[in-house]
Amino acid sequence: MPSIFTRIVAGEIPAHKIAETDDYLAFLDVMPTAMGHTLVIPKKEIDYLFALDDELYMGLMAFAKKIATVIEKAIPCKRIGVAVIGLEVPHAHVHLIPLNSMGDMNFSHKLKPTQEELAATAEKIRSFL
Repeated sequence: MPSIFTRIVAGEIPAHKIAETDDYLAFLDVMPTAMGHTLVIPKKEIDYLFALDDELYMGLMAFAKKIATVIEKAIPCKRIGVAVIGLEVPHAHVHLIPLNSMGDMNFSHKLKPTQEELAATAEKIRSFL
C-alpha cells in the first residue's frame, strides 16, 4: 500500500506544494509545529532516510537546503530547524521548521491552521523561489 506521501506525489491527495523536481517534493505539513513547517521528501518511496542511496540522500539534503533558505526569507524566524524522525509515515522525509524558540520543535504541540491559512503560507514561501 502506498504511503500518504506517495499518494501526494501521485496527485491522489492534495497538498500545499512549495517546490518540486523530478526527484523531490516540498510541501507544507498540514499539522505544523509552527507556520511554514515544511516536509521535504524523495518522490521515490523508501521507508528510512538512511536507506536512501548516497545520490538520492545528498540530492534530498541539497533540495532541503534550498527550501530552508526560501522559508527563512518568507517566514519571520531566527532560523530553520531540521528534524528527521520518520516513525509516523513510512516514507523518508525531512522536517524544516521555522524556529523562534525551542518549543517550535515540539512535535506533541501541533497547530491546526485552516486550508486558507496553509494556502496563503505556501504562496508566500513560493514567492521567494
